[in-house]
Amino acid sequence: MLFPAYRPRRLRRTENIRRMVRETELSVSDFIYPMFVIPGRGIREEINSMPGIFRQSIDKLIEEIKEVKDLGIRAVLLFGIPERKDEIGSEGYDEDGIIQRALREIKREIKDILLITDVCMCEYTSHGHCGIIKASSPHSLGGEEGDVSNDETLQYLARIALSHAKSGADIVAPSDMMDGRVGAIREALDENGFNGIGILSYSAKYSSAFYGPFREAAESAPQFGDRRGYQMDPPNVREALREISLDIEEGADIVMVKPALSYLDVIRAARERFDYPIAAYNVSGEYSMVKAAARLGWIDESRVMMEILTSIKRAGADIILTYFAKDAARVLNSHGK
Repeated sequence: MLFPAYRPRRLRRTENIRRMVRETELSVSDFIYPMFVIPGRGIREEINSMPGIFRQSIDKLIEEIKEVKDLGIRAVLLFGIPERKDEIGSEGYDEDGIIQRALREIKREIKDILLITDVCMCEYTSHGHCGIIKASSPHSLGGEEGDVSNDETLQYLARIALSHAKSGADIVAPSDMMDGRVGAIREALDENGFNGIGILSYSAKYSSAFYGPFREAAESAPQFGDRRGYQMDPPNVREALREISLDIEEGADIVMVKPALSYLDVIRAARERFDYPIAAYNVSGEYSMVKAAARLGWIDESRVMMEILTSIKRAGADIILTYFAKDAARVLNSHGK
């Protein structure tokens, strides 16, 4: 008897089978939810370019964090918009600054939520750059009108991180891309008895056009020049791996690739190179494009959202910072995740 040649068969794609053999699983515990806090009371302002995301006062922020926690999300990332800005971003390290006050009040009201704080100067400086500006230089990092002084900036970043730790931050997240800042922050924290505070470093932060809506939200657009001198050039991957390696050597506990969606190859390369927790930031522009297309009826927002987040996890991210966190948590919770 002649037998037909063996042909592999595909499983019938019933939903139960699909879920049983799925190779990548998203979980609510994968998400960190970014939030914007402003001075005042009773304030909740929707960001025009980021539907569903708000600038809000501490009392309203606490209300939303309680909602976030009820959804099963266990970590938030806080960005502060100060009352005043100056050349050195002094409210960034002021013990009565907006982030410092928010941390103390959240800690009093809510237990078991991981508080992560952005450590940078762009929201707090009058010029909108991520560091201290020195006299004009032909090798300007900040544009023709000024140069960001890398080494001078480190002491300010360390001071900001230390003030956050004293106010109750569980993890500090330097996003400035100054060389050596992880080491400076680790040293400042350890010398002051905060050796248990983690560092989530924006290790491979690209100079990206996807940050536009965030700059509206945080009121942090540069007043001159741009940030290409200290953020990474989008074509580079090997440079990203060097940056990540340096941050690990300096004491980073978690390393991040930002943005996520256009840099999935970088996430994958980092995953293959480093046995270390890797975060990826699904940034404002990626969020806003989905929201805009959905409002026009061009895409199925929920399915596109979940496909994007799954692709980031599949590329190798352990942690996803995303403005979709609440919406994605509702989808996952409805499926019993």
